[in-house]
Amino acid sequence: MAATSLTVPPSFSGLRRISPKLDAAVSSHQSFFHRVNSSIRLVSSSSSSHRSPRGVVAMAGSGKFFVGGNWKCNGTKDSIAKLVSDLNSATLEADVDVVVSPPFVYIDQVKSSLTDRIDISGQNSWVGKGGAFTGEISVEQLKDLGCKWVILGHSERRHVIGEKDEFIGKKAAYALSEGLGVIACIGEKLEEREAGKTFDVCFAQLKAFADAVPSWDNIVVAYEPVWAIGTGKVASPQQAQEVHVAVRGWLKKNVSEEVASKTRIIYGGSVNGGNSAELAKEEDIDGFLVGGASLKGPEFATIVNSVTSKKVAA
Repeated sequence: MAATSLTVPPSFSGLRRISPKLDAAVSSHQSFFHRVNSSIRLVSSSSSSHRSPRGVVAMAGSGKFFVGGNWKCNGTKDSIAKLVSDLNSATLEADVDVVVSPPFVYIDQVKSSLTDRIDISGQNSWVGKGGAFTGEISVEQLKDLGCKWVILGHSERRHVIGEKDEFIGKKAAYALSEGLGVIACIGEKLEEREAGKTFDVCFAQLKAFADAVPSWDNIVVAYEPVWAIGTGKVASPQQAQEVHVAVRGWLKKNVSEEVASKTRIIYGGSVNGGNSAELAKEEDIDGFLVGGASLKGPEFATIVNSVTSKKVAA
């Protein structure tokens, strides 16, 4: 199914409801995020005369471009062996952190056969040390298998399994305390976007992480609008950029300017080889968390290599 952008009525941004009485407030709100965005640009007109003769990457975040592949509950030993073979033979841009997240039962197979160029992530972890928790996976087990990352707060864990914001925040804190990096997922459902609650939902989810974690040094934030996950619909580059700017602004206001600058904010939601290059051009999109397309080695490589869209001529 081809990816399509969500159509939003002219009088409704999907982020805040617009009414004549709120025009002044909205203008002020937009002005705030414009100032935040301007203040943390890595490549700006004021510094253009000092650019290196080599190309640079236009990213608001100061970290390396990050692309994760979430394989979810997919695959067999044979299909995963083929996928790993495709990834091993792919040519990947050097200036990208690449991570894949196999189903737990295949992590050892992937780790033992996948190129060291690509790191391994768990799809979930328990809130504390392992023990009598049937069906759960501990941080210690993920580390024992060679994982460096774990995905926490994915919408399927929130809305299918029923995990709450505070619980997810505690899981992130424990993973970080044990040395795992966290891909911290946030995002609104379609009815929340249509009700103008996108920022409210995302900020509440961010706050749950901020209230719990000891540091943001090893966190990547993944904005994944639930209405775009596996639906074939994808946020337009402008819609995604708007939320990413708001997230970075929230981090600046509520955590620190340094964290806002350093934290990579990646986009997920029907990302594929055909739309990744346009999405990657947006300054506050620092990479992707990829679902279905990550099960196809050549297409996943195309998404990784979309970093070239961010490179600007000196």
